Amino acid sequence: MDVAVLAYDGVFDSGFAAILDVLQAAGSMREELPQPPPAWRVTTVGFARQVRTGAGHLVSCAPVGEAGRADLLIVPALAERRPDALLAEAAGPATAEVRRLLAESRERGASVASACTGTFLLAESGVLDGRRATTSWWLAPHFRPRYPKVTLDQTRMVTASDGVITAGAAFGHVDLALAVVRMSSPALADLVARYLVIDERPSQSAYTIPGALAQHDPTVAAFERWIRARLDQPLSIADAAGALGVGERTLQRAVRRVMGTSPVRFVQDLRVEQARHLLRTTDLSVESIARRVGYEHPGTLRVLLRRRTGSTVADLRGR
Repeated sequence: MDVAVLAYDGVFDSGFAAILDVLQAAGSMREELPQPPPAWRVTTVGFARQVRTGAGHLVSCAPVGEAGRADLLIVPALAERRPDALLAEAAGPATAEVRRLLAESRERGASVASACTGTFLLAESGVLDGRRATTSWWLAPHFRPRYPKVTLDQTRMVTASDGVITAGAAFGHVDLALAVVRMSSPALADLVARYLVIDERPSQSAYTIPGALAQHDPTVAAFERWIRARLDQPLSIADAAGALGVGERTLQRAVRRVMGTSPVRFVQDLRVEQARHLLRTTDLSVESIARRVGYEHPGTLRVLLRRRTGSTVADLRGR
């Protein structure tokens, strides 16, 4: 595989470096396998001979024309955390060349990949239309309404959809690079992960802060407060809508628009969040914690925790 990693003015330093580090490690370790995968070439390309990263470092680049022969173009994230500024930069003239390169790469059949804020560049270029994608969980309320043609799942750490690979939050660049290695050799990806001490993280759910997302809409924020005051009780979405003075369908649409999920699942998310907090900070029994978050049987909570966090009660308590 011929991989081009794009460096551009304002690129996120850690994401850019993580991709190069993981791919370089994979290249140096491939001979340790009994049946090594084919070698691949990784080239840093740019629109100038030197570009300045978001942190102000200079990076030397090969001409961007070399990306024309790459099988995969990786565009690391933008070093911009403010949603309004991110949207403006992703659609503005400063990144026009990046968006054009992404579109041209897909037109000739190459795969493209990005993570975190870089997913906005992919969406602006049109290469995500009609495809599944992920981005940093806290950016989902800004991404979803701007790009309605993209099916966003902010719970995933990595998604692959018809030649386009996306990954979640900032250090999801590590997961993105490992996914690229895994396409060539799952055994090599596992080897690299062990040497670099990288835990498998298939989901962002364990890192999501539901309350932070809820604040993007007054109805959803009020719904969150209503739930938290009654976590130990059986809850009805109809009762919640009535208490908030909105229709049940209105509440469902608002939660879906902001959270990307249903009101019932949002309730479960808040219960899981509180249960994790109690497991880590108290000596309460699992039975007692289950009752405090609205579950009569601790087995129900155990199953939900494993599904949502990938961890057992013992794992969470040990942390």
